[in-house]
Amino acid sequence: MPTLLDELDERVLLHATLVVWMAEFGRTPKNNEKASRDHWPQCYTVLLAGGGAKRGFVYGESDKTGSYPSKDPVRPEDLAATIYYLLGIDPHTEVIATGNRPVLISEGNPVLGIMS
Repeated sequence: MPTLLDELDERVLLHATLVVWMAEFGRTPKNNEKASRDHWPQCYTVLLAGGGAKRGFVYGESDKTGSYPSKDPVRPEDLAATIYYLLGIDPHTEVIATGNRPVLISEGNPVLGIMS
């Protein structure tokens, strides 16, 4: 990841490229009986770089064990809206789903606090 970001920055492409690093789950704050950690959807980390996101900025916090958000939680639908917004797409754009039903591409709101 650092090499990719350095290369994009050196080539003056980072400002126009949004890099998203994430997984679908965090990991349990405690090891299980097999000395491993299971999926934990209540709290996880996402990295956004370039494409209009602030540099060197941390948004939100978890509690001391990494179990739950304690400050400025971001819901998955807000993350999706933020990504669309940074890509220049209105996050409340309607598309037509199965059954000719209009749906929004995101029902969240962009997290404007992370924008540069």
